[in-house]
Amino acid sequence: MIKIFSFFLIILSITAQAQTANVTWGDEFKLKKGSTDLEVIHTDNTGIYLKESHFALKSYFVIAATVRESATLTKLGTDLQEQYSNNFNKELKGKEYESFFFFKNKLFLLATDYSKKSQTLTLFAAEIDKASGELSGDFVEVSNWQKDDKKEDISFKATYNSDSTKMVLVSTVEGRQKNNYEVRQFDEKMKAIGKPIAITNEFDPKTFVLEDIIYASNGNVVMVGREYEYQEGKKKKSKYLDFKNYNIRIHDNQGKQVNEINSAINAKWLVSTKVMQIPAKELVLAAFYSDEKRGREVNGMLVQRIKPETGEIISTSQKTINTSMISTIEDDNAADDDEDSRKERKERDKLEKIQNEEDGFSRYMRFRNFIYTADNGLVILAEKYNSYTYTTSTYSAGSGGMGGRWTTTTYQVYECGDIMMSKIDAVGNIGWLNIVPKQQREVIQTSSGHSSSGISLSFNFFRGGFNWPFYAGYGVLPGNNSLNVVFNDHKKNDNVLQLGQKVKKISYFGKSDCFAINLNTITGKYTRSSLFSNKDVPTAMPRLSSVLGKDMYLIGKEDRLLGKTKIAIARLSIK
Repeated sequence: MIKIFSFFLIILSITAQAQTANVTWGDEFKLKKGSTDLEVIHTDNTGIYLKESHFALKSYFVIAATVRESATLTKLGTDLQEQYSNNFNKELKGKEYESFFFFKNKLFLLATDYSKKSQTLTLFAAEIDKASGELSGDFVEVSNWQKDDKKEDISFKATYNSDSTKMVLVSTVEGRQKNNYEVRQFDEKMKAIGKPIAITNEFDPKTFVLEDIIYASNGNVVMVGREYEYQEGKKKKSKYLDFKNYNIRIHDNQGKQVNEINSAINAKWLVSTKVMQIPAKELVLAAFYSDEKRGREVNGMLVQRIKPETGEIISTSQKTINTSMISTIEDDNAADDDEDSRKERKERDKLEKIQNEEDGFSRYMRFRNFIYTADNGLVILAEKYNSYTYTTSTYSAGSGGMGGRWTTTTYQVYECGDIMMSKIDAVGNIGWLNIVPKQQREVIQTSSGHSSSGISLSFNFFRGGFNWPFYAGYGVLPGNNSLNVVFNDHKKNDNVLQLGQKVKKISYFGKSDCFAINLNTITGKYTRSSLFSNKDVPTAMPRLSSVLGKDMYLIGKEDRLLGKTKIAIARLSIK
């Protein structure tokens, strides 16, 4: 059993009284090996609910067997101790697990059944007793969809309306010549409300990827998609799909389009874009752009605030960004006659050189978080990110007259680097911009054998993909005029705060420390502190953390060669 650990750190605040963060770890418990995702999905006054995902086969695809997600529901008490764990294999009885769905004070298990004879996919729901983890009733039918052709594929996703008082079910039948979507609402008894909303668009399904759907408070539906276009390849007659721009359309409750938002920028090329619904507020669209097509640098940033009910653009901010804008951390306590001060002066000189060169930022920079501030500003967090695969082959000689054989292993690599933190004020000006260096590298084996597993890591609105990496990346806990960026890093990087400082790469996270960047969202000033060592606890996964209320829930995971995976949950709270 793990002991209860408490760690304290000073959080920047604009008030005279400092805030502190308290981290409490619960006891270890065990889950099956091969998890693809671990997430705290809900909490109430009785405890904490954890979903563990793993691979399973999805039987109703026609061409080949494909990977789907299955899951175990685990509940911990308020003392972070395990109360129950259930995978519902017996209760499903042949049905395919889809998701757990918390709805008002209820918890449902969603599952599907596919009939090959009628080519119909049916969605069922059964309520779970949150106190015992057992089903409290039978499965009831929620909705169903029918294919016209066996090559088609039915996709759906359960989500919430704007105030989470209704379940919204979005579905499509892929493989047809047009993109057709159906949007329906359900009450807490899983009864349909009103008529379905049917939405279509004119795009070739190969050139349009649905990324998000938002059900606005007035009943309008906001559809956010990525539009692609065909480009000529290097070889003759070869073409490939290249990202063109985001397409955002507002539809009324009859499916009629009432507005369209254009995110294109004249004479600029979008490098990456993110659209996010801020709870109880507007949509935020942010885009990094380059001055050159397929440029290696980010040269500017576009931020738009949009009313989801009407599609009206509230404000637009288009700003050039470069290294000259990086804020400098002041050190009032620096002495002039010791070795540390000479090292700090050298690092400041490096930063000054970087600033003077006014270079752009890496094209791999990706938006992660948009956080509203009390002064109606917007803190934007981005991260340098790259993901790729590589394959190795090894030959094993045969014996006893048998021939040898080749074994192929495929790995997925995740490189999570520097964190960009910037503030956009209410009128669209950039108040401050900071870069915190880090170098995380995580490698996950995805297949091993005589042939590739065929696992696809692509994702869209209906298929979120596997929630990797586990240990790289970061999580965010907002506070009062402050926020905490939590991530694993090499313990020797404890004083690394800005560009120009030497940073050590971390790839073995079991020996890392978990740090917090404590950022004042008004002034942009920040400090860095160590929360705990991952040597003492199952390795924390900050990127997969969940913020529920004023607390962040961190999951620690330790895989073992023999036996089940060890898990522990930590609660990070601000006082």
